[in-house]
Amino acid sequence: MITASLFFAIGCFALGLLFNLWRISRGPDLADRILALDTMVINVIALLILYGIQKGTMIYFEASMLIAMVGFVSTVAYCRFILRGDIIE
Repeated sequence: MITASLFFAIGCFALGLLFNLWRISRGPDLADRILALDTMVINVIALLILYGIQKGTMIYFEASMLIAMVGFVSTVAYCRFILRGDIIE
């Protein structure tokens, strides 16, 4: 039963990644594209965690934490670049 639910969840998050990719390519505004990139990072984190559950190892959880930190910093830096024109003051 857990295997079927894992495959269903992986399929849902993969579909979410495709929808985010569509939003990045067709986004009417730059803010929509930034939010789609941030949501893609969240979906990749979820996929890594699900894969770690499927394989039964802890290394994927650590990788997801690293991607979460990098994703947060990159989103903040990109928003700051859009608002001010530079990242470092």
